[in-house]
Amino acid sequence: MKRFVKLFVLLALILVPLLAACASNDTSDDAGDTGDTGDAENTENTGDSVDSGDSGDSAEKYKVGILAPAVTHGWVAAVAYHAESRAEELSDTIDYQIHTSSDASEMTAQLDDLITWGAEAIVAFPQWEGMEVPIQRALDEGIEVVNFDIAIDVDGVYRVAGDNYDMGVQGANYIVDKIGTEGEVVILEVPSAGSVSELRKGGFLDTIEEIAPDMNLHTFATQFTREDGLTDFADILTSMDHIDAVLSLDDETSVGVLQAINEAGRTDIQVVTGGGGMQEYFKMMPENEDIWIQSALYSPAMVKDAVDIAVDLLEGEEVAEETVIPTTIVDRDNYEEFLDDGSPY
Repeated sequence: MKRFVKLFVLLALILVPLLAACASNDTSDDAGDTGDTGDAENTENTGDSVDSGDSGDSAEKYKVGILAPAVTHGWVAAVAYHAESRAEELSDTIDYQIHTSSDASEMTAQLDDLITWGAEAIVAFPQWEGMEVPIQRALDEGIEVVNFDIAIDVDGVYRVAGDNYDMGVQGANYIVDKIGTEGEVVILEVPSAGSVSELRKGGFLDTIEEIAPDMNLHTFATQFTREDGLTDFADILTSMDHIDAVLSLDDETSVGVLQAINEAGRTDIQVVTGGGGMQEYFKMMPENEDIWIQSALYSPAMVKDAVDIAVDLLEGEEVAEETVIPTTIVDRDNYEEFLDDGSPY
């Protein structure tokens, strides 16, 4: 019996350390699994970006909000399209939310949502009146604000826009290049467009006075729609026997002008200008070999620069308070460079 007890004690002394070692190994493995799961949950909840490489390093993305009017077609709709396109291209650097609105009240609510979300920069196209107070509130929260196109009376807002005056300058240079320094030119102004029409027309008149003072100019009012361009220019064609060129300030208007010319069977008109950057209008350029169709870009794609500037600000770079995008001229010689089948405008 004593021999059996001694043998049992000896076995116990051998097995206890072995069992303790096994228990230690199991605990270590479980702890490792728990740590991995915890990291994954924290990443998902905080929205942080994690490098998928072997290093395991994580990089926090900037939060950028985008606000634009809710329009299903045309130039304004293309602003949201191009803004989201650029944000997608920068997805390694930014998290973003894009909202579209039907009025100032809805855009204000969306801006408040972006503040709650933690936006560090907001790119806004505040087309609605009354956005000064909510944008000031975002600035007071320390958020960088970059406005596209629209200037509002709030200190500290950055702005990206085209050059309306230069569009008129380039229109004058284009027409003179195509028809010479003398001829009959129709100017289609849009008084309801306020400073946009005034600046584009002003750039044209100032330049014509300098480079072609003998040009005969005829001014008529219209709207920035193809329907008005068609109706108004059809009337103009009946009142004028000869026209060499048309200064239209907008691509939509120009589409109507070209339809009126075609329906009237007129062959005297050599140039029709435009403005904006409309895909349908671009595609008409090579189809009309007898008319030089031109667009002075005030492209909705400029909003991409606004997104870039928002990121630059978050990265601590110095940025000018106002960025003016130079005018680019598109005609049948280079239109293919500007085609975008996905664009709504």
